[in-house]
Amino acid sequence: MTDTSKDLFPPPCSLPQLVLASSSMYRRELLARLKVDFQSQTPEIDETPKPPETPEALVLRLSIGKARAVGQTLRNHLIVGSDQVASNGDQILGKPKSRAQAIKQLESASGRNLRFLTGVCLLNSKTGNYRTAIVLSDVLFRNLSRAEIEIYLDTEVPYDCASSFKSEGLGIALCKSIRSDDPTALTGLPLIALVSMFRAENFNLLSALQKSTVPTKNPTE
Repeated sequence: MTDTSKDLFPPPCSLPQLVLASSSMYRRELLARLKVDFQSQTPEIDETPKPPETPEALVLRLSIGKARAVGQTLRNHLIVGSDQVASNGDQILGKPKSRAQAIKQLESASGRNLRFLTGVCLLNSKTGNYRTAIVLSDVLFRNLSRAEIEIYLDTEVPYDCASSFKSEGLGIALCKSIRSDDPTALTGLPLIALVSMFRAENFNLLSALQKSTVPTKNPTE
């Protein structure tokens, strides 16, 4: 019997030169949605804010810094760096360092609008050129009781998320509304902006997928 599974389900297009400068499982899962092959490397940079650095300046600096840190040892790659911070008014909110800090972050968010800034940088290590974008997401939180916050933290354990908010999980129960031009930005990697950057670097994602796919008959015919 001939195995036709490879014909019916062609492999995703291959782009071995793509590198994600991140150890985040959320960003790996998001980038994998684009059906391209990529590698991940953890960038070694200091992510401490530099007062009076604004949220915009911070997220952009870290996105570029991550891509450049990984690009130091790579010579012909497209490298994706990304970072996210949240702001509550003038206060920058990063990942909580403890349960107590997570509680404090969510108590301060109760009934308020938080702005999440997700930065992305695409570095071409061959040319040294890089492209950047910042995508904004506004989240209006419900009025939260201490009990609700503690149940959420015990259930979701979102200590690896900016401001302790995990929108793709139980965090959705904490908010009244989310406004953003890119639904993937709040999860950690703005794919709409990234695909545009790919095209600017002469990598058309859909064209590459089309070239890698061999037309086949409908298996029901």
